[in-house]
Amino acid sequence: MAGSEERQGLLGDEDDRSLGGGQTAKGPGRPMLAICDPSHLLHRMVVLVLMCFLGFGSYFCYDNPAALQTELLQDLNLNTARFMQLYAWYSWPNVVLCFFGGFLIDRVFGIRVGTIIFSLFVCVGQIIFAAGALVNHFWLMEFGRFIFGIGGESLAVAQNTYAVSWFKGKALNLVFGLQLSMARVGSTVNMNVMGWVYSKVADLVGSPGHTTLGVSLMIASVTCFFSLICALVLGFLDKRAEKILSKEQGKTGEVIKLTDVKDFPFPLWLIFIVCVGYYVAIFPFIGLGQVFFIEKFNFSPAEARAVNSIVYIISAPASPVLGFLVDKTGRNVIWVIIAVITTLAAHMMLAFTFWNPWIAMSLLGVSYSLLACALWPMVAFVVPEHQLGTAYGFMQSIQNLGLALISMAAGAILDSRGYLVLEVFFCICICIALMALIVLYFVDYLRGGDLNLSPSARARLQKVATSDAE
Repeated sequence: MAGSEERQGLLGDEDDRSLGGGQTAKGPGRPMLAICDPSHLLHRMVVLVLMCFLGFGSYFCYDNPAALQTELLQDLNLNTARFMQLYAWYSWPNVVLCFFGGFLIDRVFGIRVGTIIFSLFVCVGQIIFAAGALVNHFWLMEFGRFIFGIGGESLAVAQNTYAVSWFKGKALNLVFGLQLSMARVGSTVNMNVMGWVYSKVADLVGSPGHTTLGVSLMIASVTCFFSLICALVLGFLDKRAEKILSKEQGKTGEVIKLTDVKDFPFPLWLIFIVCVGYYVAIFPFIGLGQVFFIEKFNFSPAEARAVNSIVYIISAPASPVLGFLVDKTGRNVIWVIIAVITTLAAHMMLAFTFWNPWIAMSLLGVSYSLLACALWPMVAFVVPEHQLGTAYGFMQSIQNLGLALISMAAGAILDSRGYLVLEVFFCICICIALMALIVLYFVDYLRGGDLNLSPSARARLQKVATSDAE
């Protein structure tokens, strides 16, 4: 889920006069109240709040399995391999939908109807997932996660499209930062609240079990229903603004041409390897983290959930700060290398030491945020603008494919070999990403590329290229 949201900070920074302040309703009569005027800042702040909560339910429920790992394994009598299928089934539909989500929004549904449809998929998927636990049918839970996955990633695309439509201008990057922070808040609240919800439901029901688990997951679906209400209200406000300001519906700007894949340069394929090698060592680990901290460090379930959520807690404030740092300094490859090495050190600390895991997880949170800010923008430096939609779609596609496969592999390794071997496996994945980065550094250096330039040097290079083209 992190890929689609983090890359959107690359979008344009042009002014949108139709959304500027100071306009009033068309036609005669008194001006509208500020909160009712689509051109007024106060009205747009209301829209921004709705945008931020649009994906809250999706991010809250995505890591429900991680927050209730112990309860899922016990109540449904699962092994870890079957447990990780819940994450794999989320990723499978997004191997394909990364290419077609933007097309469906732009050409088929439109942003307003598309957002409502994707929110419905998220809501229905979570309800089916909870119902599967209620009736103790794991296949139904897997089907629910599949439906949930169809809506989850595409809803993130719709959320970003709304942001561009309403805030295209100097505030756009701030808006994307706020949306990303709200996503992390959703994940963090889930990690720290669902265990408490489960215990309260268990007190009411009388004992733990699949019924308690199902009721707890059904309560979590309320957040998805809340996001669906936000989608409905947002669609109404956007339709109203279209009439008042003669504003067109938002477009994703994603032009997907699969024939462009054969023209991708070698550095882009190295970036793909880094992306997959890195993220498969983050999200599957968080999915399995709760029991790891309970078994190795003798944490209580509440403490384990808290330390497991620190990556998301740090990412919320750190992402905009580190993004600003990378923007000002450039040197993207160097920053990504620092992030990957720090992540490798954190995993080695968790694997081979008994140091307080808060240290390693805090390092993991900072390095994860840094990599997201420095890696995704590099795609725009190595492919022409008309291929960006295809490049990012392909990057998200193979990321989801890697997450699906590694999630299943991680569960099988944990069942047969234990957590130490699993951590070594994650370290190997990160080492693959590091080797690809080193090759990328030298390839970019030999080709005279600008992946590792300072912002001023990159601006001079672009100015020369523009003058040559003219």
